[in-house]
Parts: sequence; C-alpha cells; structure tokens
Amino acid sequence: MTVAALRLDLDPLALAQRYAADPRAWPVAPRFDAAERWYHRLAAADDHEVWLLTWLPGQGTDLHDHGGSAGAFQVFSGTLTEDTVSLSPSGPPRITARELGEGAGRRFGSRHIHRITNRSNRPAISIHAYAPALRSMTRYRIGASGLDVVTVERAGAQW
Repeated sequence: MTVAALRLDLDPLALAQRYAADPRAWPVAPRFDAAERWYHRLAAADDHEVWLLTWLPGQGTDLHDHGGSAGAFQVFSGTLTEDTVSLSPSGPPRITARELGEGAGRRFGSRHIHRITNRSNRPAISIHAYAPALRSMTRYRIGASGLDVVTVERAGAQW
C-alpha cells in the first residue's frame, strides 16, 4: 500500500509509522536548520495531517497541546526526549521524561500536553500525525500558579 492509498480510519501512530516506513514517498527530503527546527507537512485532509520534522542537537519545542487533536509521532532516526505534563488538583504540575530512539513511536490523546527535545548529540528525524488536522496549539509554561497559557496559535496564521 502506498502512502497515498492510506485508509483514514488508521490511528495516528499507524499513520506516522506508515509514512516513516516509506521515505522515498516523501515529497521533500529532510533538511536541517541551525536556527530552528525544520518541518514540512507531508499530507493534509480535514480529518488528519502528517508532518516531517528534523531536530538538531538542542532543538525542541516548548510545552504545548494540539488544540483537541489526538496524535502520535514516530522517530525515524536519532533520539528524542518527550516531557509530558501531569496535572494534579492538589499540587504543582509534574513533568515526566521519556526517551524515544530510532523506530520508537508514541500515541497520545486529545488533551496531551508535552514538549519534545533532541537532547542527544546526533540529529533526529520524526514523523507526526494528528487526527483531526490541527486547528490550534496552545503553548504553556509552568509558573507559580501551575500551568500558565503563554499563547494560542492558529493554523494558517502562525504555521
């Protein structure tokens, strides 16, 4: 089955894995940018989208959600660390780190808050899939009162 013939009822991790398994079908070759993470949308529809991302050592995201979309990512090469936020009604937010190496994947639900960073000394490439397609992303920071909203970005305006 080619990437173009994917069934839309696949979960986001299966979608990311399918794209990771066929890099010859990617419409662009991965690029690396010393100033910031590089990304390119590989596929888009109302009910899903797929992104190709590259990460040089030290590059990463801030804490964010996916605006109500569920998602997944698959590490194509290198190693990435995902920090997930757990909220507690009686205490401060808790951060849990998970390292994912080449071939590892991770799915997450629509309320997931995380950041991804390349903490290794090698470049990394990953495939990210979201269902439905991203409409917004909220960026957060951990402050004195807990998890604070920094900004809400909208598809078509900020990316």
